[in-house]
Amino acid sequence: MASTGTRNSKICCGASGSSRFWIFDFRFWIEEVVLLEEGSRWRALVLLSVAELLGMSLWFSASAVVPALQAEWHLSPSGAAWLTLAVQLGFVTGTFLSASFNLPDVINARHLFALSALAGATANAVLALLAHTAAMGIPLRFLTGLFLAGVYPPGMKIMATWFRRGRGMAIGVLVGALTVGKASPYLINALGSESWRHNLLIASALAAVGGLIVARFVTDGPDALPNAKFDFHQIKHVLSDRSVRLANFGYFGHMWELYAMWTWTPVMIRASLASTGSRPQLAEVASFLVIGAGAAGCVIAGLIADRVGRTLVTSWAMILSGSCCLLIGLLFESSPWLLLTIAAIWGATVVADSAQFSTCVTELANPQYIGTALTIQTCFGFLLTTISIELIPLLVSEVGWRYAFMALAPGPAFGVVSMLRRRARPEADKIAGGRR
Repeated sequence: MASTGTRNSKICCGASGSSRFWIFDFRFWIEEVVLLEEGSRWRALVLLSVAELLGMSLWFSASAVVPALQAEWHLSPSGAAWLTLAVQLGFVTGTFLSASFNLPDVINARHLFALSALAGATANAVLALLAHTAAMGIPLRFLTGLFLAGVYPPGMKIMATWFRRGRGMAIGVLVGALTVGKASPYLINALGSESWRHNLLIASALAAVGGLIVARFVTDGPDALPNAKFDFHQIKHVLSDRSVRLANFGYFGHMWELYAMWTWTPVMIRASLASTGSRPQLAEVASFLVIGAGAAGCVIAGLIADRVGRTLVTSWAMILSGSCCLLIGLLFESSPWLLLTIAAIWGATVVADSAQFSTCVTELANPQYIGTALTIQTCFGFLLTTISIELIPLLVSEVGWRYAFMALAPGPAFGVVSMLRRRARPEADKIAGGRR
């Protein structure tokens, strides 16, 4: 901060030795503007990350209480899987509609975030209060996913308007907060009420608070552009842009693994720990920690990627997470602590690269339609997750937990190849200030 002397410094000019004209030293005002902007962007980082964490607590709110729902609703394993698949399909539908109409670009992304979080909280609360069968619960989970499409991509767009420098770190923090938010229902289930309905209402309340934070306290950053005009052809432009396509291919390989891991690792941990006589609460807390470990992975990967390059960091993250795909099942019903250690490493690495794929899109796509480009990326990525999520229980019934997760390894392998090809192309100089 400028000193008081600098604050009051003046330049004195004489006219004919008699008149003096005092003018302000504008260096002070420049320093003040820079400091104000620095403080504002860190404030935006904290507030937006907290809001994202709270909003995304809706995602696995029903998945976390599946044992209670199976008992009360007499759910089959397929029915239980549909509680998660419905959210994925709702999100895919929401992102497709949002991208088709350029919603994150033609209307203010903050307004879209806030309204979507409140709508998702309402759908989840209706499930908690009124649903008594899967026939009603699954459509409400679909609606929850539909509304969450207005939370995640717009959140990344808002963050990008605040951070041109250090954007990988900033979006990494945002995705890390999202990861903790998605893990939070397991913690609520372990520490909250014995009633699954009360726990879903807690998640709804958290999401509503997240929406209100964005509506009331978050502003657009200095790099925000005016609202764009509706352009239906933007989907075609994004899909045909070679500079974006390989980054999206890397993201698709990553998504093949991510949500199947997040959905089924808690189930595997419950089964494995139950076989060793561990307390049920340990499985819930362990599931929260395993998924939540991704928050640290996202932040660390973001910090490193801004300095050494996004393609390199994403490739190493997928190499490590893909290795965990091959190893984790072999530890089923073995030492709980060894299983949980590998699971935590998997949880940290499986999502560490996620923010960097999105950051690549913000650096390579048309700046006027960044929101649309991010939404298209997430739309196709989440569509892919519906296949891998459904695949794992089929494999478990055939080969058991020891080998089922191995089917996820081709995803990160494909992602590594795509990002190394991305690294070799001349457009990679646009990523992370030329750090490939």
